[in-house]
Amino acid sequence: MAKGFASAGDLTEKTISFSQIGDGLYAFTAEGDPNTGVIIGDESVMIVEAQATPRLARKVIDCVRSVTDKPISHLVLTHYHAVRVLGASAYGAGQIIMSEAARGMVAERGQEDWDSEFARFPRLFEGHEEIPGLTWPTTTFSDRMTVYLGDRRIEVFRPGRAHTAGDAVVWVPDQEVMFTGDIVEYHSACYCGDGHLTEWGGTLDVIAGYQPRAIVPGRGDALVGAEMVGKAIASTRDFVDSTYAAAARVAARGGSLKEAWDAVRATCDPKFSDFAIYEHCLPFNVARAYDEACGIAHPRIWTAERDQDMWAALQG
Repeated sequence: MAKGFASAGDLTEKTISFSQIGDGLYAFTAEGDPNTGVIIGDESVMIVEAQATPRLARKVIDCVRSVTDKPISHLVLTHYHAVRVLGASAYGAGQIIMSEAARGMVAERGQEDWDSEFARFPRLFEGHEEIPGLTWPTTTFSDRMTVYLGDRRIEVFRPGRAHTAGDAVVWVPDQEVMFTGDIVEYHSACYCGDGHLTEWGGTLDVIAGYQPRAIVPGRGDALVGAEMVGKAIASTRDFVDSTYAAAARVAARGGSLKEAWDAVRATCDPKFSDFAIYEHCLPFNVARAYDEACGIAHPRIWTAERDQDMWAALQG
């Protein structure tokens, strides 16, 4: 190959922020790296998203301990991706919650995703030697479940398919705050490699219907206030729709994957090229959008070998 994936050369450490977004609610963010949410209840703490390794998870735990000494009882994983789940062991949570669909994806493609992501984005897997294996939930749900942290009620539910087939969000009604995982991003590219692009907009509509006062997105700054929330949802919608429409036009006329890549770049580069992980996501986004437009409804499994074959095809 002429060059490697953009993420392989991304070795710069990011600055961590830990910001309060509501009463007992916090966002752990790091300049476009994966976010983690913190929900403090009466007697214990819920974490939303584990990080990629126990080493990274301990950075979250250090932030949690700066605001509370309550034990971490619950860990919610909004989907199955390695960079979100493989740090789970560090928290010692008694309950690890995923949707049943997300658990199915761990079984179907969890190891392949781990191998693929590890090869593509080595910085996020520093300290990988501590990972004990795939992360499996202790608790699953089909569509919706309620968790009580004392009197604090938390709703965990599936708003629809988007970033993956198993996406869940976490809603804290007493503060009208939502943790969306990678369904919503802020000034960061959406990763669509396992996505359902034509359904993503409808899922965003469900989230918007809750009229959240704040959102912790999958990547990027915490979104506080209706204006910031609305802009992030609109930007996410534009990103996904622009990617799919450009690839679909090429697929409709029988064009190649490389032609779809050129078309998506022409449409998306002017609007999104300064977004975090844009170059990292782009080849996978084009490949999935092209597949979906060609009628491949169930996203194909990414393996380290398939990554390389796809990248070689895009180099022309």
